[in-house]
Amino acid sequence: MAKGTMRYWAAAKAAAGTHEEPYDAATLAEAITAAASRDGRGTEFRRVVGRSSFLIDGDPVGSRPHESVELPEGGVVEVLPPFAGG
Repeated sequence: MAKGTMRYWAAAKAAAGTHEEPYDAATLAEAITAAASRDGRGTEFRRVVGRSSFLIDGDPVGSRPHESVELPEGGVVEVLPPFAGG
């Protein structure tokens, strides 16, 4: 298990009710599942995060399965929902 920080932006921040929070997980999938299970988080959080892109220490996750993305100790996961505009 690695410990680090998840940062939420725009709609993800609103759905999470916070700008950032700690993670304690081995993979991105585990961190997302743990975040979704926090008190007060419902379907809106899962919907937004399910459509989001992720950066880990500035590197894009892209289309890799979240179960295969290992999280680094002290890392920062950025949760970026789709943005309006073009």
